[in-house]
Amino acid sequence: MPPSNYVQKHYQNEEEESKYNNNNVECSLCNNTLTIFDAEAGEIVCSNCGVVIQDNIESLEKEWRAYTAEALRGKERSGMPTSLAIPDRGLSTYISDSHMDAAGAIISPEQMSKIRRLQKWNKISNFNSRAYTRNLKNAFALLSRIKDKLSLTDAVTEKAAYYYRKALTKKLIKGRSIEAMIVACIYAACRELGILRTLEEISKAANTDRVFAGKCYRLLLRHLKIQNLPLVDCGNYLSRTANNANVSEKSYRKALEMLNIVKKDPLSFGKDPNALAVAVLYAACVKEGEKVSQGRMALAGNTSIVSLRKRFADVIKIFS
Repeated sequence: MPPSNYVQKHYQNEEEESKYNNNNVECSLCNNTLTIFDAEAGEIVCSNCGVVIQDNIESLEKEWRAYTAEALRGKERSGMPTSLAIPDRGLSTYISDSHMDAAGAIISPEQMSKIRRLQKWNKISNFNSRAYTRNLKNAFALLSRIKDKLSLTDAVTEKAAYYYRKALTKKLIKGRSIEAMIVACIYAACRELGILRTLEEISKAANTDRVFAGKCYRLLLRHLKIQNLPLVDCGNYLSRTANNANVSEKSYRKALEMLNIVKKDPLSFGKDPNALAVAVLYAACVKEGEKVSQGRMALAGNTSIVSLRKRFADVIKIFS
């Protein structure tokens, strides 16, 4: 005998199928009106020729399973997921001035006083948080654009939105630009989650000053007490620069060997890991006899030629 949840699910599918079959949907190929509704795929299929008549139909089937009566009574259909990157976190509510409820029925005089009180407090709360909400809307719109430009993950945007909300609560944004603070929050989230994005890349995507964004980043570290951030590994920058510059595998492996020695030398301490990786890769190309110009290497590593030459001089000192 099949379990009760299977019977319930089968009954729901039959009910949805009969509902869509009663709409007299006609097949455009064979003019057949007998169709089959697939609840899992959300499609209406012709029973005669198998052509998909409609697709991407919202399924009314429940997303959960219930094995007991208590669990069945306690379950409800879930809505859209909440997100910190949305100004109202996806939980927006609005109490209208209408005298009718959601079903269209007129509100009784006994409930009218309560509804009036709710409408009053709803207007007061929206008025007091108007500047706060407007700031979040502008900031998270910029966050969404940077996410699309740099192909950031949802985890990074959620973490960056969390840091920005904390900064806004502590009034760190006062007197500073929203763009610089968003860049600082994204960079802090990337550092914490191990995403290889430099502060210059994020600042360029947001069209803001990198120096001021760096000041906002240090402000976040100090006031939000963000600690134990993982160190940036030069090897990640090395592989990315080698791919962008189309360096041979032989030179890349030589650069890995040289980088392991450079990271242990005190001369490399405190240096930009990106510039250091580009300089080591250029030194490996010179040592292996591969012709790569400094301009091409600096462009592939997203750094300046001056920084490349300075770090290249340090690398030469280490191996001299």
